Amino acid sequence: MASFLLQNAHWLTTLHVISVIAWMAAQLYLPRLFVYHATASLGGELSETLKVMERRLLRAIMTPAMIASLVFGLLLLWAKPGLVFQGWFHLKFLAILVLLGTHGYSAKMVRLFSQDQNQRSARFYRILNEIPTVAMILSVCAVIGLRVYPAFI
Repeated sequence: MASFLLQNAHWLTTLHVISVIAWMAAQLYLPRLFVYHATASLGGELSETLKVMERRLLRAIMTPAMIASLVFGLLLLWAKPGLVFQGWFHLKFLAILVLLGTHGYSAKMVRLFSQDQNQRSARFYRILNEIPTVAMILSVCAVIGLRVYPAFI
């Protein structure tokens, strides 16, 4: 199986990158919806519309993209197990843990908003929106800067 994966690593990488792009798009958009939702009137038309948008974004795009990202990433690791011993991978792994944490927290917030139990301000969600951005920058710097161009770091 590992040899098959290694022979098709370029396709696994392609699918991994595509799924990460979808996951990141959702990770960046969902907290923005929370910003608007935090200022919407409870039970109002905007609040109810945002509940639907948040739920659909989480269930139809964000979670499937996360699962695909993890599956393709793990298949790449299966094909090339030595990657886990390289320094750039540790930084990328840290970024992945941060993204998994923000994903879980966002899922919790979708649930709380759906029950009209949000306790956070729009400002809080603006700050939350920066966490996936920083994790994405760390991940890209790890993979491109430390793995692809190690001589330049």
